[in-house]
Formats: sequence, C-alpha cells, structure tokens
Amino acid sequence: MSCYKHIDFSRYSSIKIGPVVEVYVVEDGHYPNDAYLVGGANNLLLSPTPPPLMVLSKQYDYIKVDNGRLIVGAATPGGKVVSFCKRHNIANFEFMAHLPGTVGGMIRMNAGLKEWEIFNHLIAVKLDHEYHSKESIAYGYRYCHIDAVIFEAQFIIEKGFQQERLALFRSMRSNQPKEPSAGSCFKNPSGDYAGRLIEAVGLKGMRCGAMAFSNVHANFLVNDGGGTFDEAMYLITLAQQRVFEVFGTVLERELIVLHQE
Repeated sequence: MSCYKHIDFSRYSSIKIGPVVEVYVVEDGHYPNDAYLVGGANNLLLSPTPPPLMVLSKQYDYIKVDNGRLIVGAATPGGKVVSFCKRHNIANFEFMAHLPGTVGGMIRMNAGLKEWEIFNHLIAVKLDHEYHSKESIAYGYRYCHIDAVIFEAQFIIEKGFQQERLALFRSMRSNQPKEPSAGSCFKNPSGDYAGRLIEAVGLKGMRCGAMAFSNVHANFLVNDGGGTFDEAMYLITLAQQRVFEVFGTVLERELIVLHQE
C-alpha cells in the first residue's frame, strides 16, 4: 500500500524555503521511478513547483556491526553515526558531527570537510536489492554518480575514536553563519575558493529581499526570515554572472535546485 505524507519545506529544509508537498514515503524497497529523494533536505532549494518527491522511512535509520563492517541505513543522521562510533571506539567518522543530513545524502554528495570525505572509508552501497562496491562508482569532490536510491552503506571499521578531531572539525566550522542556509552555495573551483570569488566581485553581504550572501562567509546564501525561491535564484545567478565576467570562472552550484515547469 502506497504511503504519502505532507511536508512543509519552509520548515523542513535547512534553508527554510519551499511549499507544502505530498511526499512518497519509501518502505520495503519500493519507490516511484519519477520521484526525487530529498533525505534531510540540507542542501536543497525547492521551487514553488518541485518535481515529485520521496523520503526514506524510519525503516532505514539504523547502525550495526556485521562481519567486521559498519552497516548504516541511508536515513541515519550523521550525528547518530558519530555517537555510535564514540561509544564503540570507531575512528574516521568524527567529521560527521558537524555535517547536517543523513548518510544517504552525504554519500550522494561525497560530503566532507577538506580531505575528510565519506567515500574515504566506504566499502559499498546498497541500491535497490544489491550491493555496489565503491570501485564501481564514479565519484570525486562533492559528487558521485549514483542515480538509484541508496538504502544502506558499508564502511571500514578502524579502532580509535579521536576526541581531538571533534574539536578540530568544530573549529573548521566556526566561520559559518548561524542563519538558515543550505550549506555551501557553490563548489570551490580548482585551486580557489567560491567565497573568495564572491567577495572579490563585491557580493559579500549582497541582499535580495530576505536572502543574502552572508557577511560571515560569502559562499553561504542565508535566509533572514521569509526568503523566497525567486530571491535565492536571483542571487545565485548574479554571483555566477559576476564571477564569470571578472574571473572567467564558472561557479558550479553545490546547492541542489529542484524545479519543475
């Protein structure tokens, strides 16, 4: 039996923009082929007319150790993984404490902090009803080529949880704004930083309605309350145009825009 629920994305998404949408809840491996999986909606910008959407049920929120591997459901929040690893003295997942979202979403983005990325210790992912090894997946800086729904992931287990790393990652996040945002708006171009480029073309602090490029970190598009999709898209497009005109650099969005005509 199909299951749907209504989600208000102006409250659910990290950037606090979006309509109330009827979303398909994925259970027992069944899902519509034309729907987009939103996960924790931490890097999404939804238009007033988004495509069909779906979300994993709590069935996929779990962590266990099996045959010397860490097995994590794709709907599991990163913070929950860190707590588990701390209790069981498992290393290399400390960086997740300061990344929002679920494990499935982190894998889709190859999320991380500098050289610490989720693919570093990934073994395989479960897509539909079979596992695919990391070596069979094309991935790189803030991307991976997986089109199917991720249900589960297997990771290498190494002993030695490091409290010092938690402090290091906390300090790396200290320059990020507190207002609602979708994280980094653009990927860093090779050999440069998107925030530096946005600031260099005079757009740090630039506003459109309730949306702005943060005065704290120019690569964060923040919502001061009641920001709209059109305001956000105006600033995104403006930054891409200005940076290309001045530096000849194409800024590629890290934030995912979901819009259907």
